[in-house]
Amino acid sequence: MDFEFIKYEKRDRIAYVTINRPDSLNALQPDASKEMRRAFEDFKADPNSWVAIITGTGEKAFCAGFDLKYAASRTDEDPAEAAPLGGITREWECWKPIIAAVNGFAMGGGMELALACDLIIASENAIFGLPEVRRGFPPGAGGPQRLMRQIGWKHAMGVLLTGRQVPASEARELGFVNEVVPQDELIGAAERWATQIIEAAPLAVRAAKQLAYEGVHLTYDESMTRRYSEYDRVRKSKDFKEGPRAFVEKRPPVWQGE
Repeated sequence: MDFEFIKYEKRDRIAYVTINRPDSLNALQPDASKEMRRAFEDFKADPNSWVAIITGTGEKAFCAGFDLKYAASRTDEDPAEAAPLGGITREWECWKPIIAAVNGFAMGGGMELALACDLIIASENAIFGLPEVRRGFPPGAGGPQRLMRQIGWKHAMGVLLTGRQVPASEARELGFVNEVVPQDELIGAAERWATQIIEAAPLAVRAAKQLAYEGVHLTYDESMTRRYSEYDRVRKSKDFKEGPRAFVEKRPPVWQGE
């Protein structure tokens, strides 16, 4: 697959998506977002890819959000609507885990892209923020909706209504970052989390993600009686029997993802 604005590679069951626009602090415009959607669709469909890691080129920025210079040069009323920002912030569903390795600035749509991932590992110099309200418009790629669900009402409002910058250490305290590490250890830390996920049964991991995401909006009783497609798939899989068998035989399980 050929890409102009991103790098995409796969190895050891991990898919790597790297935003490659360092001269623009990895800001996204529609074509870059379309490329990211293509890469993530490939990851979703590939049975040999179990976890994805997304990051940005360089040490200054993970993603500075939507490219405002691009927007200013357009006559479209809202050029951001041409493609879901980052490819995964809306109109997309995937039960495979996605990890954001945030290096430097994750501002506006960049923070929204990170929030759309399941885990966030941040470098010590990472800075998050949703400054759109200071530019005359609200965040439009799911930031308010996801932040409210991930860190609670008052903390989320403190970020949303001010548009202030949030350093990595505070983001960890607020609860939307899983781990903060030195810059040169960032990808290694993300890979460590990915490896721990890969050690588990892949179909069970996807079912657990679906249970959490689809069940959070329901009452407890509703969530327990709902049918989940990934859970049904697990129960019919070879891995469903492999886990207990490996435990009894006192050996590591050999997951097939089927």
